[in-house]
Amino acid sequence: MTSKIAFLFPGQGSQSVGMLNSFESDAATANLYQHLADVASKALGDDIVGLIKNGPAEQLNLTTNTQPAMLLGDVLVFEAWKQLGGHAPAMVAGHSLGEYAALVAAGVLSIEQALPLVRIRAQAMQDAVPVGQGGMAAVLGLSDEAVIQVCASASEGASVVEAVNFNAPSQVVIAGSASAVKKACELAKQAGAKRALELPVSAPFHSSLMKPASIRLSEALSGLNLGAPNCPVINNVDVSIEIDPLRIVDALVRQAYRPVRWVETIQKMTAEGATLFVECGPGKVLSGLVKRISDVPVVSMSDPDSVRAALQAVSA
Repeated sequence: MTSKIAFLFPGQGSQSVGMLNSFESDAATANLYQHLADVASKALGDDIVGLIKNGPAEQLNLTTNTQPAMLLGDVLVFEAWKQLGGHAPAMVAGHSLGEYAALVAAGVLSIEQALPLVRIRAQAMQDAVPVGQGGMAAVLGLSDEAVIQVCASASEGASVVEAVNFNAPSQVVIAGSASAVKKACELAKQAGAKRALELPVSAPFHSSLMKPASIRLSEALSGLNLGAPNCPVINNVDVSIEIDPLRIVDALVRQAYRPVRWVETIQKMTAEGATLFVECGPGKVLSGLVKRISDVPVVSMSDPDSVRAALQAVSA
């Protein structure tokens, strides 16, 4: 049976100071690192690579820095995989922000297009809801349906909370107005949740409160010339494979204020014949989620050594 490698790109939350340093110090990837560092500095007009390398963490964790930093990290790992002899992916997907890295890997967006775009996305998301007025929380131990019901019970008028990330069985992230999120956490615990933990984020990502951000994102995307994907890209919002650039743009716009359907995404890739999942980027968050969703093996790549290990796993 021919192997089908499915690449997965992580999003916000996997960043850390120094996360790309090993690529600079590895002889085989040093030139690639420097090239992408130069591209990023030119595309963004600031020293995002210096921030990734040296911190401080408080600045790196600002949404407007985190999103381009994670995109750069995801793409650097992917380019290192190719440079060290890795095959092209059979299919790709990314979690939230990671979908932009997936589109770069599939040739739909260039890294020069994607970096300024995700910074606009980040700023638009932050501007949509003033800091402190929105929130997010992780709910563990309840079914998707139970979490959706809890959110409905906790929402009242303009104070809304919604299920926004279906990350794994019994692991759902909710987002919305700060007061509604707090109320939903209390109701979730009453309904039997193992945990309902508010998250240290600055905006209620993927909730309907992000609709103003989608308008700005749509404007930014409308001026870009997108390429045709060179492999299937499974999107977050519809769990579908699109090849028409206009439909890809429409899915990205709606992704800003609609849930990330990650469980269904992994199930879709499994159904499409994926024989190995490769998490491509800083951290190992997605690998942990995949293990709870699918029996298909998963490896993670976040530095040159783990890229080489993944290459060995594929060739074994």
